[in-house]
Amino acid sequence: MTDKLAHRHHVVIIGSGFGGLFAAKKLRRANVDVTLISRTTQHLFQPLLYQVATGILSEGEIAPATREILRRYKNIQTLLGDVSDIDVQARTVTSHAGGTTTVTPYDSLIVAAGAETSYFGNDDYALNAPGLKSIDDALELRGRILSAFEFAELEHDEAKRAEWLTFAVVGAGATGVEMAGQISELAHRTLRKDYRSIDTTKARIVLVDAMDSVLGAFGTKLGAGAARQLEKLGVDVWLDEKVVSVDERGMTVEDKSGTRTHIPTRTIVWAAGVKGSSLANSLAEQTGAEMDRGNRIKVQDDCSLPGHPEVFVIGDMMSLKDYPGVAQVAMQQGSYAAKAIVRGIAGKAAQKPFHYFDKGSMATISRFKAVASVGPLRFGGFIAWVLWLVIHVFYLIGFKNRFTTLLHWAVSFIGRGRAQRTTTTQQVVARDAVRTLDIPDDASPAAGAEAFMQLETRPRPQPASRS
Repeated sequence: MTDKLAHRHHVVIIGSGFGGLFAAKKLRRANVDVTLISRTTQHLFQPLLYQVATGILSEGEIAPATREILRRYKNIQTLLGDVSDIDVQARTVTSHAGGTTTVTPYDSLIVAAGAETSYFGNDDYALNAPGLKSIDDALELRGRILSAFEFAELEHDEAKRAEWLTFAVVGAGATGVEMAGQISELAHRTLRKDYRSIDTTKARIVLVDAMDSVLGAFGTKLGAGAARQLEKLGVDVWLDEKVVSVDERGMTVEDKSGTRTHIPTRTIVWAAGVKGSSLANSLAEQTGAEMDRGNRIKVQDDCSLPGHPEVFVIGDMMSLKDYPGVAQVAMQQGSYAAKAIVRGIAGKAAQKPFHYFDKGSMATISRFKAVASVGPLRFGGFIAWVLWLVIHVFYLIGFKNRFTTLLHWAVSFIGRGRAQRTTTTQQVVARDAVRTLDIPDDASPAAGAEAFMQLETRPRPQPASRS
């Protein structure tokens, strides 16, 4: 910190998602200095990730650069960094990026580090069943889904071809339903005239969930209606089925009676669960706060931690009054925490406890079909789909992103095309290679190159000699 900044209250925000971004923008005119630390350089509009994964939108349209969003606010500095440690006694945040370690002191801290995919203790599933929480996830899934049709076209063995043309989606929440619906749209509308050896309309899409309903958060009636719509789209809906194994040739599920069924497939999408950031564990150990079953830290009514009114935890990694892990909660908590900090600096009385105002939930099933839950109203169909379009365009940041998104939606929903069907082998295999080489997320390009050089020098097994 420079002498110029030393006398001002310093707020550190971890995470550039909805919670972190709304908190930063709320502080843009406050008499404070803000440092926003994020492991990525963009603000991700996560509800539309499935459209990147299925070729409707590009990653740039749903993930504008954080620096561009905040560039007009002179009191806000953005730093790239993967936060590894928060010391609540010393009031410092330690982050890493490109081999550089940065220690940032704070007066107030807002932790909005989000959540990650949960495999419920079976992390080995990730190799063959990617989740959908990041741009990397979406691009990998796009490569896997579109490549499956290409490999099916090349395959002459009918059993293996059927594996390529089978797509399994685990989790019947909003993300799973949206993914299953869009894969069906790809197979039945977008790609049906593009191949000569395969009939893409015969692709099999299986939606699996361990619970007994689709879109459980939307109520029984809407959930049942969504299940019927999915079945009309050709999606097999398997409920009360728990995934017990996953490999490169498929997955096995088990029903309540213990009967196991193997689903041969080369493409699995994991949309079954999330867990709070690992930073929650460190904060809980230091403050005595409790953790819930979803690895989320339990916060007080003002979103702060016990004994540390200067530390606020918001969004997907906090637990309070069973509020859902949705964008609206993070947005409202981001604004609330920012106001609390400003009021505290001014010596004003504390705000009332945080209360989430539920503006409703929505999920698309396919083009022209969606479900919506707004207050006491529960409805589906075309009206819900139009409302979904309007709200999602409203929350997209930037005129350019809104315009291009509307254009691509017109191409995909009115026509049959998909603007983003480009895939590369690197999209599909790069993350597995990074994991195999044990390259950390904060590695610099030079460190990555060094790891590959070491791979080249490792002894390789030699082929057996022929006699």
